[in-house]
Amino acid sequence: MLDAALKTQLKAYLEKVTHPIELVASLDDGAKSQELDALLRDIAGLSDKVTCSRADDDARRPSFAIRRAGTDIEVRFAGLPMGHEFTSLVLALLQVGGHPPKLSDEIVAQIRAIEGEFQFETYFSLSCQNCPDTVQALNAISVINPRIRHVSIDGALFQDEVEARQIMSVPTVLLNGEPFDQGRMTVEQILAKIDTGAAARAAEQIKAKDAFDVLVIGGGPAGAAAAVYAARKGIRTGVAAERFGGQVLDTMAIENFISVPYTEGPKLAAALEQHVREYDVDVMNLQRATALVPATEPGGLIEVRLAGADGEPGPSLKSRSVVLSTGARWRQMGVPGEDQYRNKGVAYCPHCDGPLFKGKRVAVIGGGNSGVEAAIDLAGIVAHVTLIEFDAKLRADEVLQRKLRSLPNVEVIVSAQTTEVLGDGQKVSGLSYKDRDSGDLNRLELEGVFVQIGLLPNTEWLKGTLELSPRGEIVIDERGQTSVPGVFAAGDATTVPYKQIVIAMGAGSTAALSAFDHLIRSSAPVESAATQALTEAAVA
Repeated sequence: MLDAALKTQLKAYLEKVTHPIELVASLDDGAKSQELDALLRDIAGLSDKVTCSRADDDARRPSFAIRRAGTDIEVRFAGLPMGHEFTSLVLALLQVGGHPPKLSDEIVAQIRAIEGEFQFETYFSLSCQNCPDTVQALNAISVINPRIRHVSIDGALFQDEVEARQIMSVPTVLLNGEPFDQGRMTVEQILAKIDTGAAARAAEQIKAKDAFDVLVIGGGPAGAAAAVYAARKGIRTGVAAERFGGQVLDTMAIENFISVPYTEGPKLAAALEQHVREYDVDVMNLQRATALVPATEPGGLIEVRLAGADGEPGPSLKSRSVVLSTGARWRQMGVPGEDQYRNKGVAYCPHCDGPLFKGKRVAVIGGGNSGVEAAIDLAGIVAHVTLIEFDAKLRADEVLQRKLRSLPNVEVIVSAQTTEVLGDGQKVSGLSYKDRDSGDLNRLELEGVFVQIGLLPNTEWLKGTLELSPRGEIVIDERGQTSVPGVFAAGDATTVPYKQIVIAMGAGSTAALSAFDHLIRSSAPVESAATQALTEAAVA
């Protein structure tokens, strides 16, 4: 099942196992069970601390438990955790085997203190780059606190179960049989939902923080670069982000990042956060900015207000300068039915959710590179793809269009305006569109709609505070300066042309250097070691 190179790597990892672990399988006579049996035997053969047995004690087959011998510590997988989930398998082996998860002592103590019984189920697909984070987070939590159980389920392998539970997006997490959440989740996000006092404790910690010299809002490529460049100046730097990595976390393949021929979004996002944390940067995750209050006098403090729990006002952060790098999100169609059937047939990530539509009919909305690439990927999974483009022609690169036209199960409709997503109350059943040439209304019968129509800047919270373009982008100059003194911006949320990762990183670096220059030239009195470092740097 595993090739020689992979076995060599896995054997080295398993040397970190300190407690004996058991791989307990539930199998049937199918081909996938045979593959799983071979995989588990391969793993057991690589370490004398790993044993393999068959119990057939789980109704889901093929499935298996990774159990710490003589304890109730275990995690379960239903299916073969290969593809993107192979890393989840390796981490589960190590953590059940006694190797500690990479979590702070504070987080570990919080997990151990949670009371009650929790049974989590996560549906994933092997092609989903978002799923491993959720799977790994819940696995780590369940290893630390055995009262919290977790099983990860390959939705493509258990189609009947997916249909019965109407799972139409991954990752989808159930808690005690009821919907818990959808989409990528970190340990901190999960704890915020099951530990009712977490949000209040985090708010109190934020209230107690001193003012920053540079406060970065957003943790994508632009924000990470800004934080690194600011921290290297020896000044007090903070980052407040809803999720570190931003839109990169939702990016499957990255092939134009200079010097790196190929990488994937989650891998790059993890590297960005690791790099930032190597410096003295206060990283505050799960924080959404809601308002920006400019300084009332030159050199004064700028205030950024954060969202609180349940829609209530949250705490505030203050800083002598601010770098806004809030990025962008998928643009919605804004038609009836889109919100109602989100994650019930309306999807935005073909790589993640495509396997759930195997053998079905889907539509892709958008004829740019993203839309055509999505149609090409989906054509290899689903029965039929209809690509709908508003313009009179596709806008994707010609090489992609040629590939698209070569596929037998793809239809392209141009000059078409999607008017409504249709459904039966539970899931998508079709969509309607208007022929922009004739004005005729048409209906397509299908089970899924993948929206790929570009990005929308995350700047609504800034309206009326600083200058925005007609598209809602933050207007900046060549130094990243906004219309508000001391406030700089970078990345996809700004008017910088060409929304690319490498461009965002350069813009973030520029914004941080500009913020540093602003601090040097400001008339604020020197009050801390950080501001003294500014003076010394200026002299140097």
